[in-house]
Amino acid sequence: MTEADAAHSAEHPPYLAHHFTDIEQQNESGTMGMWLFLLTEIMFFGGLFATYAIYRLKYFEGFHEGSRHLNYQLGAFNTAVLIGSSLTMALAVRYAQLGRRKALIAFLILTMVLGIAFIGIKLNYEWTADYHEGLIPWMGFHVEGANAAAVRLFFCFYFFMTGLHALHMVIGLGIMCVLLRMAAKGRFDSGYFAPVEITGLYWHFVDIVWIFLFPLLYLIGGLY
Repeated sequence: MTEADAAHSAEHPPYLAHHFTDIEQQNESGTMGMWLFLLTEIMFFGGLFATYAIYRLKYFEGFHEGSRHLNYQLGAFNTAVLIGSSLTMALAVRYAQLGRRKALIAFLILTMVLGIAFIGIKLNYEWTADYHEGLIPWMGFHVEGANAAAVRLFFCFYFFMTGLHALHMVIGLGIMCVLLRMAAKGRFDSGYFAPVEITGLYWHFVDIVWIFLFPLLYLIGGLY
């Protein structure tokens, strides 16, 4: 390699896209893009939460009764699992910034394990129990009583909101699989870690959404 080629390689590292002047501009653009995407997600979930709040006020007794059918202990445990995954994701970002490849891989794997555990608990214990108890609105729903229609509406919100949240988690896990492969190939170092950092923003947002979902769905019926 000639001196000119070496100078060009130093000025334009392999992870720098051709349409950016330097790595800082590339990182800032990626981060801004993720924040803009999260802004659209906030508007989407904000509209969903607002709709839920309106119907909850209109059918308070029915939503209260519907919430009583949920297992708040499992919901609380899953909340702790997801908060733990936020911690491990933050540590993955930190070790990516430090260029510590093995630690980055370890915390990415741990984050994925916690995310899979969350979805597994939701699917195998909560949604399966709801199915057997006849609480799925479009699959043999059989809650009776004066508030039956409102309870059905509550569970429509419950499955749509928690299902949408789970879908976001599956997408995040897919992205982390790509990051894990890149990390194993040594693509990240102290000079280039933006994909890990941006994915961390997305994962923290998904966790924050659940922090709102848990009390709105599980706790309005009381802890008894």
